[in-house]
Amino acid sequence: MSRAFRLGLFIVSTLAILATGIFLIGERQFLFSSTYELKTTFKNVAGLNNGAEVRVGGIHQGTVKRIQLPTKPGGEMTVLMDMESATKKIIRTDSVALIQTEGLLGSKYVEISFGSDKAPTVADGSSIGSVPPLDITDLMKKTNEILDTTKQTMSNVQDSSEHFRDISSKIDQGVGTVGALVNDRKVYQQMNDATAQARAGAAAFQENMQALKHNFLLRGFFNKRGYEDAAHLTQHEVAELPPGTYQKKFAYDAGKLFADVDTAKLKNDKPLREAGRALEEHPFGMAVVIASGGMKGDTGELQTLTRARAMVVRDYLVKNFRMDDTRVKTMGVAKAQGASDAGTVDILVYPQGSTVRVGAERVSRGSHPSVTSVR
Repeated sequence: MSRAFRLGLFIVSTLAILATGIFLIGERQFLFSSTYELKTTFKNVAGLNNGAEVRVGGIHQGTVKRIQLPTKPGGEMTVLMDMESATKKIIRTDSVALIQTEGLLGSKYVEISFGSDKAPTVADGSSIGSVPPLDITDLMKKTNEILDTTKQTMSNVQDSSEHFRDISSKIDQGVGTVGALVNDRKVYQQMNDATAQARAGAAAFQENMQALKHNFLLRGFFNKRGYEDAAHLTQHEVAELPPGTYQKKFAYDAGKLFADVDTAKLKNDKPLREAGRALEEHPFGMAVVIASGGMKGDTGELQTLTRARAMVVRDYLVKNFRMDDTRVKTMGVAKAQGASDAGTVDILVYPQGSTVRVGAERVSRGSHPSVTSVR
């Protein structure tokens, strides 16, 4: 093989390798493809370089052509990208660019998301939005802060464990009240005896109070108010009215029914007889006795007074007329707009199938907002 032939073979091989390299580089940089320019902006490119890949759907479809610095401090950096023309079908004006890292510490590249069908397609020189890149330095800083916090928490847990260990040791040794209670049977028995005595004392106190209620010296105190047991006031109370419109309404001035403005003792029951006969003769679903107070006076005292008046009127109706007493409910409204100083009493009669809630439990189906005033 002559020297000239070897030299020619070397030159041809070199040119072939060079052409292949140029083709591969050109294909990677899209030098032989139809491209268009696309722009986006970032506050910080986080190490992105010219010539970096631009991926769409994870596929290399473009190249970072140039990164321009902002024209003034505080501005954003502009990233110019050469994109494969075929990407115009999926990149739209609402697509978003994000700087990603190849692995944990690899090279940077730009990832562009797909756009929506309704958004316009991009053109040569169009701009799209971006998402700030994740800075590994900030990530490491936050990780260190989390580790420091975890370390402090573990230290506190260890201190607490030591305190619990000391307390447990003292209890085992019989130190303190708890230690004596655990280790000394006599202390436990004494505490049981004291608890039993306290329970017996409470029961005796309650019995004494019941006796005092019926004592002739205090009987007038309760009779003046028209009731004996405050716990009975809410026994039939409802939190809201049945939904829908009532069938009939009986309205009374409380001053004509009760003995005084601050009592629930009935003075005149004649006006209530009409309502009683109507409830006795005509079927009904629910009847609500609503006692309302005027706008003057203490709200708490008025609440107790109106509840007591509603209860007294209900008791009168169910005791003197034949009806299903489970369908007769009460409601006390402390202060109601438009009511006189003496207050009012309304009896609302609802048709069959009506619903109501007693206290916090429903007695039948249905719902209605809570009532704060009725007039």
